[in-house]
Amino acid sequence: MSGITGRMTAAVLGLAIAASASGVLFGAGDEFHALFNGKDLTGWVTPADKSLFTVEDGVIVGRTKGDLKKNEFLATEKSYRNFVLKAKVKYRNGNSGIQIRSKRADDGVVSGPQADIADGYWGLLYEERGRGILERYPEKKAAKLVKKDDWNDFVITFQGKQLTIELNGVVVIARKDPEFADEGIIALQVHVGPAMEVRFKDLEIREIGR
Repeated sequence: MSGITGRMTAAVLGLAIAASASGVLFGAGDEFHALFNGKDLTGWVTPADKSLFTVEDGVIVGRTKGDLKKNEFLATEKSYRNFVLKAKVKYRNGNSGIQIRSKRADDGVVSGPQADIADGYWGLLYEERGRGILERYPEKKAAKLVKKDDWNDFVITFQGKQLTIELNGVVVIARKDPEFADEGIIALQVHVGPAMEVRFKDLEIREIGR
């Protein structure tokens, strides 16, 4: 073993030990992969009304006519445990959100934690069909982070009972909650109320060690 090789091996081992000590274990094959192929909704469970979520110009569009009887969701077929999720969101109007570690019932109802997307609700953690508002970033500060009529970046990290939500590079939620489910789906929401529209793209996930 050469001196250079030995030093490289020691450095890699040191990083592995540091990662283990922090409780974050990344496997050799860990990497981000797309949740959306940019062409269709393969890998997702759609609502009964297929018009609510469509793919247009490589983007998922959630759109309603203002006649929903209940909130509807586009949900991943797969459940996830510990992960880092990235998504870009362009909000037009109405109310939306990104569900994480949630549960989908046979009638399409989704329950669980949600990173809210709406005027006055950015930076809010809401538990759909559960405890309601769990935590929120100061509304005025959150409003200043939002890029109106443009793409906004979410990075959502779930490990164990710890949830962290970043909006445009700023941590707006950091909550450890024993009531969080250990595993669940990811889902995109369209909300009851007036006609609305929201767009999603660059949905990527990296599963991380337990």
